[in-house]
This record gives sequence, structure tokens and C-alpha cells, in this order.
Amino acid sequence: MACDITLGRLEPCKNAVGGLTNAYFINYGDVASITYNATDTDAIDSVTGSPTAYKYELKGTNSFDQTITSSRENGTTFFDQSLKLQLKNLTPAMHKQVKLLAYGRPQIIVEDNNGNLFFCGLQHGMEVTGGTIVTGAAMGDLSGYTLELKGMEKLPANFILDDLDAAGFTIVSGT
Repeated sequence: MACDITLGRLEPCKNAVGGLTNAYFINYGDVASITYNATDTDAIDSVTGSPTAYKYELKGTNSFDQTITSSRENGTTFFDQSLKLQLKNLTPAMHKQVKLLAYGRPQIIVEDNNGNLFFCGLQHGMEVTGGTIVTGAAMGDLSGYTLELKGMEKLPANFILDDLDAAGFTIVSGT
């Protein structure tokens, strides 16, 4: 049967940490095709189409979660992907980018603090579903942007096994 499990799992060491270091935004449709790893078909080796990945460095309270929803009655399973970002400092240039993110449905690669790269919104993209543009009230409050992005996919976000340059992405860092 195609859904039989094929691997056991030992209790891993306590050497992982939470949080995100970077988010890379790709305009939906710029990835022409994907090559999956020959031995691990849930992992991506490379992409074609020379997509540009716009790098956003992250610090603080940023998170990526995937919720599994499965229904025996309907025979369905899907994965809700949720990305919450906090981007510091208000600028005219970032105002424009936030507006464009809200209008579009980018694909997003998130990099966690363990060096893992996850390709979010692979088939359907990610949608900005909420967020704020805040000045804060007190001196220590956030002056910046909060964004909530959601995706709904048939499969969980794939790992990318190589660094993004080697996988076929052109990385554009901020100023």
C-alpha cells in the first residue's frame, strides 16, 4: 500500500533550536520546474527558471508552523502553512514591498536557526492574510511591520538540500 510507513525513529539529541534566521521571497511562477532528490523524494535538489529569491534577515519573534488536517470521512489530508514575521523599522521602500507582498502570492523559503531550508507555498503560493504597520506607543515598542502569511498545500513544505545558490536561485539581499 502506498501509505505504509517505511522508517522507525530513535529519540534525537537535544541539539536543535527554534526560530528563523531568514525568509526568501520568490515571485509566484518564477520557478519553472523542480528536481527532487533521487533518494529522498520529499526533498528538493534544484530548481530551473533562474528565480530570484529576495532575502529578508530575521531576528526575534518569527515563526513557521505547519498544521496537518486529515479527514477519514472525506479521505483528505492537507497542510496549512503559517508564517509570522516581524520586520523592524518603517521606510517608504518597505511600505511598497509590504503592499506588493499583500497583493501577490509569493512562494517563500524559510531558513531556521538549525540551517534547514523549507520551500513554503510550493504549488499555490502564500497569501498575506493579516498584519500591522505599527509605530508603537512606548520607546521600546516595535516600529515596523508584522505579517501573517498562509498557504494550503497537498504536501508539507519540502526541505531544500543544498544552499540556495547551488539549488538554482539568485539571491538578492537588502540594503
